[in-house]
Amino acid sequence: MKKLILLVSILFLLNSCELEDNSFSVEILPVHSVEMPTEFVLGETYQITMQYYRPTNCHSPYGIYYEKELNTRTCAIKNLVEGRGNCAPVENILVEETFNFHVTNTGNYVFKFWTGHDVEGNDTFMTYDIPVN
Repeated sequence: MKKLILLVSILFLLNSCELEDNSFSVEILPVHSVEMPTEFVLGETYQITMQYYRPTNCHSPYGIYYEKELNTRTCAIKNLVEGRGNCAPVENILVEETFNFHVTNTGNYVFKFWTGHDVEGNDTFMTYDIPVN
């Protein structure tokens, strides 16, 4: 009987507690500017830095969107967005994300950094064609 009372008490306690209902989502953000070399050497590793503006105080860095197809790399910023309902816009907070790129192929690498959408809703990119020496 004591176990039953303990179990009912625990269930009652857990049901009476109200947890905050925070939901999160991942949002892809446009790149504002990029720092990268003008040429690569086969076998070397390079740091590539992207800058972006943080839209609200609910946005937190969550890594880099990175897609590769042959020698083309498409990159953007990923942020974790807290859906708490009282997010406030922030202005002029420039954030950096850096990743290492290891050169494994000869020929040129094409980097496409997503910068958002044009007025027609099409994706826009900053494109860099980097030769490998």
